[in-house]
Amino acid sequence: KMKNNDAEKTERSILDRYHQKAQGSLQRHLQAKNNFPGGDTRSATYFNPFPLYMEKGKGSRLTDCDGNVYLDLLNNYSSLIHGHAQGDVLLQAQQQLERGSVFGAPSEEGIWHASHLSQRIPSLEWLRYCNSGTEATMFALRTARAFTGRDKIIKVDGGYHGTHDFVEVSVHAAFEKAEVTASRLNSRGVPACVLQNVLVAPFNDLAAMATVLAENEGQIAAIIVEPMLGAGGVVPAAENYLGGLRELADKYGALLIFDEVITFRLSSGGMQETENVKPDLTALGKIIGGGFAVGAFGGRREIMEVFNPENPDSISHSGTFNGNHVTMAAGLVTLELYDPAAVTRLNKMGERMRNGFSGAFTANGIKAQVTGIGSVIGVHWTDEKIVNGGDVVRGAKKSGNLSQLLHLELLNQGIFSSSRGMYILSTPMTEEDVDNAVDTFERTLKLLKPCVAEKAPHLL
Repeated sequence: KMKNNDAEKTERSILDRYHQKAQGSLQRHLQAKNNFPGGDTRSATYFNPFPLYMEKGKGSRLTDCDGNVYLDLLNNYSSLIHGHAQGDVLLQAQQQLERGSVFGAPSEEGIWHASHLSQRIPSLEWLRYCNSGTEATMFALRTARAFTGRDKIIKVDGGYHGTHDFVEVSVHAAFEKAEVTASRLNSRGVPACVLQNVLVAPFNDLAAMATVLAENEGQIAAIIVEPMLGAGGVVPAAENYLGGLRELADKYGALLIFDEVITFRLSSGGMQETENVKPDLTALGKIIGGGFAVGAFGGRREIMEVFNPENPDSISHSGTFNGNHVTMAAGLVTLELYDPAAVTRLNKMGERMRNGFSGAFTANGIKAQVTGIGSVIGVHWTDEKIVNGGDVVRGAKKSGNLSQLLHLELLNQGIFSSSRGMYILSTPMTEEDVDNAVDTFERTLKLLKPCVAEKAPHLL
């Protein structure tokens, strides 16, 4: 009974303090309900009891509408590699805005940006721009179907590739292990016919992937995979998994698509460079736009030839803001600044934070774990080994609302992060920022111990 009391008090205290510090955000949230369903226009940024409204960002810090300052460990879900309002990026964007934002004509900046990307990622022989990671994966899949003449694709259980119909399948990984190869719709409004052409295999399981390919021989256009599960739990690929996918794709005549929208930040040439595995097509977004909306997809010339307008049967792919001048200008300077030295430094800082978070769990006697690579970190309230998306889901289910409580208390303590337990670093952060974040994390865990005792005693 005593434990329950302590847990209840702790939970109430967290919520009360959140309400007290975020009155302005609450007012705006209530106002937003006049215009948006539930006050929300971007699902990822919504959380209970109400989301924060940010007014400005500079470097690694954010300030909300109540004047509270936060260390930003979200960085717009990994798109802001240099944090907020970086001077060189700002200057390039401003200068381009003064010349004009977009002209209904191609831009020379686009050529420079594409050349830079192709130098960093050798598999990008030809590419095209769009406006989001969702569009990038959508067109990468369309490209694969057009090139192979096949309709079916295979994705990973728990893999997130945006929100178009053909990837709104098995995004929430299966809780039951028996269901990991069953394609499931994750959103109402997606037609059931999608399931005929989207097959699923668990992450890090080459045998399961081989079985799906063999059972559908001659029908698979592409395998699409994140080289590290992102939204599905920040789960790295096992050794030789990506190389094994390359071999399987070749064996069955399917294309291999890497969704490097998040993982491109982890190395100068993305995870394909780190793992030395060359996909046929790559989807990009996030950091390549310098803080502006962006997507890109590309790969081998013979595949991308399907878009060549000089061919009578070419695929049409347009978009009002594809390769617009501001995004290309801001994106190019962003990438130039994120050189190999910057990549190495940021990855080391990520390791420092990951080890610190892990140590904080140990210091508090909590059997939880921290996953990820470099500057992308995932926190999981489970002591069971995490290999795929299902492991993440099962761990989360058994830990009640600990993830939400951790998120809210970190906000109370001045750390802005994702409600799903994902933490992203940016280059303006210092080692002192990392160490302070670790201290705050440890303090927060200490406060949450009564809640852990009540909701997930198996973790103590």
